[in-house]
Amino acid sequence: MRIATYNINGIKARLPRLIEWLQETRPAVACLQEVKSQDAAFPAEEFEKIGYRAIWHGQKSFNGVAILADGTEPVETQRGLPSLSLDDAHDDQARYLEADVHGVRIASIYLPNGNPLPGPKFDYKIAWMKRLRARMRELWALEIPCAIVGDYNVIPNDDDVWAPNAMASDALMQPEARDVYQHLLAQGWTDAVRTRNPRGGVWTYWDYQAGAWQRDHGFRIDHILLTPELADRMQAVGVDRAYRGREKASDHTPVWVDISVP
Repeated sequence: MRIATYNINGIKARLPRLIEWLQETRPAVACLQEVKSQDAAFPAEEFEKIGYRAIWHGQKSFNGVAILADGTEPVETQRGLPSLSLDDAHDDQARYLEADVHGVRIASIYLPNGNPLPGPKFDYKIAWMKRLRARMRELWALEIPCAIVGDYNVIPNDDDVWAPNAMASDALMQPEARDVYQHLLAQGWTDAVRTRNPRGGVWTYWDYQAGAWQRDHGFRIDHILLTPELADRMQAVGVDRAYRGREKASDHTPVWVDISVP
């Protein structure tokens, strides 16, 4: 069973590339981020043509997440993160969607970028991460196989970026964000890509600017976190790097994990 995540950076603009990737690699579950589409405009029928059923949480022009499942309907379990205070009680940004698929609880997340900093965007990022941590603690307590995947907008380690100094002032590398991410791992979640690539050097994002793709100036911000049961069933992990180099590609590339089915 392949679980994949792909920040598509605009589903309308990248739909041909997305369909191409789905048909060529055929993941059982594909979690999407930065859909950038209102709910009514989401192209569900295009996925149904190739055998995928979808649920989605959209927002006009920004954000948006979705979960596609091959040959089955994802059963939604949570839309948006529960609030922890009055400050986030009315958060309407479409960044979290959770469903049961093939006996696994799967969440597609698009964590806030946080730039520029300091400022309200970075404060929102850290507050959102703490809400995510609370939800992941709830899922952990259920003792069910679970994968939280998506664009975390966190570079966890210095060897997860082509040049740490170049990103040192960016919100993706700030100690506060890294600390919350490490707290997720401390709860017992496994970073699938890191487990198979302990020395780093694996990128999932290359900016459109300054020839980043051509110069391989990338970094890793798309992560797959697994509960121990799924980590034990992990067979392979990969980054579909070549898709970043295709025409009109997203600035991210797909990341996946293969899980054995009991």
